[in-house]
Amino acid sequence: MTDYVSVFQYENNVGISFDVEAEKPFHVGEQMNAAHEMAYMNGYNWAALLDWYLAQREPALLEGLEHDPEAGSYAGYYLLSPENEAKAAKVVELIRALVENEAEACRLVREHGDEIEWD
Repeated sequence: MTDYVSVFQYENNVGISFDVEAEKPFHVGEQMNAAHEMAYMNGYNWAALLDWYLAQREPALLEGLEHDPEAGSYAGYYLLSPENEAKAAKVVELIRALVENEAEACRLVREHGDEIEWD
């Protein structure tokens, strides 16, 4: 099990915490950057990739999702509710799938990088 991405609760929010500088996501980010020069995978560009990726695959997950990226991390928030807890868990699954499937992540940025609004 990986520990670079998780769901957490804070006050009236359910959040997604993603350490983009952890070993595995950092390595994948380097490979994504090699596949597309704008894909420098800091927290801001992970937010940009998630916006595009979710719009393509799971647009309902964008409803109510607020991003709070930084250079070395990505956080996303929904208002706390059972529905949004399920959404946050699904976003975590999708992030984990991208990081764990380096070839697919690189293919996405190579083939669709010009469609993504990079930071």
